Amino acid sequence: MPKAIRRGYAPTDEKDFSAQNLKLLCSAQQDIFYLLCRGYGLERAVTFVGDRFQFSARQRMALARATCSRKELLSRREKERTRDFCGAALLIDGFNVIIPLEIALSDSTLIRCMDETLRDLAGLHGSYRLICQTDAAIGMIGRELTAMRIAEATFILDAPVSNAGRLRQRILGLLQSCPFRAKAVLSDHADGMLYGKHLVATGDSVILDRCGSWVNLVARILEDSSLSCHHVIDLSLPGALGGQDENSGACPLASGK
Repeated sequence: MPKAIRRGYAPTDEKDFSAQNLKLLCSAQQDIFYLLCRGYGLERAVTFVGDRFQFSARQRMALARATCSRKELLSRREKERTRDFCGAALLIDGFNVIIPLEIALSDSTLIRCMDETLRDLAGLHGSYRLICQTDAAIGMIGRELTAMRIAEATFILDAPVSNAGRLRQRILGLLQSCPFRAKAVLSDHADGMLYGKHLVATGDSVILDRCGSWVNLVARILEDSSLSCHHVIDLSLPGALGGQDENSGACPLASGK
């Protein structure tokens, strides 16, 4: 039987993402965004700004996963598909979609990012096991895909990840009665199977930047469900595209904040 585990939970999150610290994180995110728009690498920018604010490792991870450059943000928004799915075939980045839903069902922390995806802070690192919330997460996916009236959904799973085969069996078993065709594929190169493809359901930033079009499936599911997510940290940086040019405006690092 799947174990009772609170996926993605960290006891320090209440402090790290308190209202006071969230204000600091949002302020720091503006600095990181400024640096990214001027060609700085993400890791370097987060380290520089994180050191200035003395953020914890988990706070830095949240900023790294939430923030992108203006160019990346524009590209992702242009490629996002939000309607006209009837009869379509979706490619689903399996772990990337299922794990955030497990985390939401566990009432653990999710990050609302600049591209409006909901990303987790769990970290897969090649290890995964089914938990009590796994079946419910798969069921939520099935209901949303049914409502979208798609014709086919193919889940792409990283074969080297532990228990990927078991998850594949659960997906096929739970979705066999859905009105769409459900497939699940194990691959040693899962990300590569999604590069250049259209209608990819993922929140992985690398795939978002390399796919032809994408669907924000996790956000759609949580918006359409009755699940109340109390631990969604908003790092969406509203107004990031408000400027006329990414090279315009004063440097926030020099603004005396």
